[in-house]
Amino acid sequence: MSTLPVIAAVDGSDDSLRALDWALEAAHRREAPLRVVHVRQYASWARTDVLAAGPPDTGDNPVLDQARGHLAGRSYAVSTEYVGMEGVPGAVLPELGADAQLLVLGSRGRGGFASLLLGSNGMAAARDAECPVVVVPRPGREVNGEASDEPGARVVVGLHVDSPDDATLSFAFAEAARMGARLQVIAAYPWPVHTWAAAGQMMPLVIDEVSVESETRVLADGHLAPYRGRHPDVRADSHVLPGDAAGHLVAASRDAALVVVGRHRRRLLAPARMMGSVAHAVLLHAAAPVAVVPPAPPDEG
Repeated sequence: MSTLPVIAAVDGSDDSLRALDWALEAAHRREAPLRVVHVRQYASWARTDVLAAGPPDTGDNPVLDQARGHLAGRSYAVSTEYVGMEGVPGAVLPELGADAQLLVLGSRGRGGFASLLLGSNGMAAARDAECPVVVVPRPGREVNGEASDEPGARVVVGLHVDSPDDATLSFAFAEAARMGARLQVIAAYPWPVHTWAAAGQMMPLVIDEVSVESETRVLADGHLAPYRGRHPDVRADSHVLPGDAAGHLVAASRDAALVVVGRHRRRLLAPARMMGSVAHAVLLHAAAPVAVVPPAPPDEG
């Protein structure tokens, strides 16, 4: 069985070249081939028959030529192919995930509004692709987190103790192992806790925060135990923190090698793929590359 490639989406922008660098290293770590893809966009009004991938682009492609030149002379011995396509990138890019183990792209490409922190193509890919999607941000994003005082690479992952996602945790542990990084697990709990009172007013519950924190820590360590057993070489530190999970993940992204978040599982009353508010906020504001991991398929047994 052939190894699925790491796919880097390029469009000639500096953002996509940074993503290409990240994808090359990821392919090297995974001992996987690298596929560099450029989707030449046609106007959606001009092609109403299909919005997804059109025929391969067989003409001259300066964007792919630029990518070849950018990777020329790199020391990594990674098998690399260059593929040109035609279509609407927001529709084509998510489809590429069906034939990839990882899809990597920049936070913004050409043609977007300069004020946007994440382009529509990146959002569509992170929401809809069947494989994990890594979005590489522009350098210089400022976050309020404190710099780590411990040397070495660090991968950050969010853990929802009430509904832990196996795909997200498995990806985070495996990627930390590949990078030789320690894993920082963020388990946030809501605080203060409120409930509805009469006349529609929110009232704080009489709950001991120490007890809530302790219970959250016990649940987190219980969820992490099997992953620690499967990856004994990965140091996984759990951080149990009150308040907003997205805020803690963004703060932890400072100087991190990667932040890993999960994507919402489809629900009966909401069958469309959903990003989730935490993943959305982390994609918009994290200072490190962000991996959005789709949920594992439901067990048909």
